[in-house]
Amino acid sequence: MRDHTSELRLAEVLVETTNTLDDDFDPELYLNRVAGHCVELLDASAAGLIFQADGAPAVTAGGHPRDLALGLLGVQQSGGPCVESLGTGLPVEPVRLTAGEPRARWPEFTALALRQGIGVTYTIPLRQRETLLGALNVFLPEAAKMPRPDQELRLARAIADAAAVGLHNHRAYTEYRTLATQLQGALTSRVRIEQAKGVLAERWHTGVDEAFEALRRYARRERLVMDLVATELIKGTLDDAVLRDDWSEPS
Repeated sequence: MRDHTSELRLAEVLVETTNTLDDDFDPELYLNRVAGHCVELLDASAAGLIFQADGAPAVTAGGHPRDLALGLLGVQQSGGPCVESLGTGLPVEPVRLTAGEPRARWPEFTALALRQGIGVTYTIPLRQRETLLGALNVFLPEAAKMPRPDQELRLARAIADAAAVGLHNHRAYTEYRTLATQLQGALTSRVRIEQAKGVLAERWHTGVDEAFEALRRYARRERLVMDLVATELIKGTLDDAVLRDDWSEPS
């Protein structure tokens, strides 16, 4: 019978990675878990991600030890596969760091990686259509074989794509929640203003347009928002006589 253990584990990881519609979502903790899953499923020494958080680059990492990935990402300020992928939006194919090309390409990063026992690295961008959200950097030990395009690299791309979907969905979710809150606030404010207009119109035996003008003039004179004036009037903490006096003044 076929052993489906690894397939089931991958399915669990992908479901968890795309499940980001929570109010208490923490991008850093989320991507820490994503990096940890990469270490587990890709037989890596460590994995790390650089991503955009509130318009600024942020770094997170997972692995054993976690400090290894953080150090390898931090040294890339002077050049490295993850920063390069962020700059181009393209993947950095697997490279063996003992070769001459990466030593010349990323000297500081390569030197630190080799001292830490890292022999192979590659980077997958986190993209949602045309939007580049970050990059996943995988670090393999010196004895590791080069990742195969149809296996390890395909798996890494699946995890990176799931993470990009998760991040994109959470951003959209947050924007929609914010918009819904703003619209609800505007609607509630409008209802209170309409109610206050009705109160004044009934008390003064006048039209709602005249009542609204009285509210507007008072709010402008006192430098208050209309909603606050309407709320105070409805609650009875604002004497409508003040509004009548203000309304009686010439424009």
